[in-house]
Amino acid sequence: MTDKIVLVTGAGSGIGRAVALAFLAQGDGVALAGRREAALKETADLAGAGERALVVPADVTRESEVAALFAATAERFGRLDVLFNNAGRGAAPVPLEELSLADWRAVVDVNLTGVFLCTQHAVRQMKAQRPMGGRIINNGSISAHAPRPNSAPYTATKHAITGLTKSVALDGRAFDIACGQIDIGNAQTDLTARMTMGRGVPQADGRLAPEPVMDVKAVADAVLMMANLPLSANVPFLTVMATKMPYIGRG
Repeated sequence: MTDKIVLVTGAGSGIGRAVALAFLAQGDGVALAGRREAALKETADLAGAGERALVVPADVTRESEVAALFAATAERFGRLDVLFNNAGRGAAPVPLEELSLADWRAVVDVNLTGVFLCTQHAVRQMKAQRPMGGRIINNGSISAHAPRPNSAPYTATKHAITGLTKSVALDGRAFDIACGQIDIGNAQTDLTARMTMGRGVPQADGRLAPEPVMDVKAVADAVLMMANLPLSANVPFLTVMATKMPYIGRG
């Protein structure tokens, strides 16, 4: 028997993979969601968790695929205890006036609408199941607080996630649904490799500079801490970051 049933979006790489592996390592049943089936299967193979890992290819921007994802999770496991809304994307770092509407919409569709759709289906499941309730954890990012240069779409969606987190936390109270947000800074993944290589990444003063990163395991540990609390307790907001990264005092 598993302790919890967890659904992780963006589970095929990076933070999503690390978090999914951490849940599987502690004996939970985990639905692995993402667009790339091969990457999801690789995550499942790394875990060696057998039937406790469910691979469900899904694009979180497509309502029909989100519905199928949650239906498959319910069919396999019977309930849902934790949703980790992790799938996300950015846009090319161009000046705001050069950003195309298509690129803006692509980021909003994944980072905001995708999170809304998954949250909506999770809330329905958590209200209907017995015992009622569950936990939703949103990946907010440091950009929910402070932007990087030329990051308007990503930053806007991550600020919006903060509002969604607060609304779900409030509306979920009566149904034992806890909602919190983890704001992550500079976790070491393939996506952040450029931060430590070559000339680094743009800073607020116009310089390019390398930035410190932290082991992605620290992120997984923080998500597990939030998820393993009883539903009578919640962490509304948690920030985990590389200690020496330029966030406090950024700019």
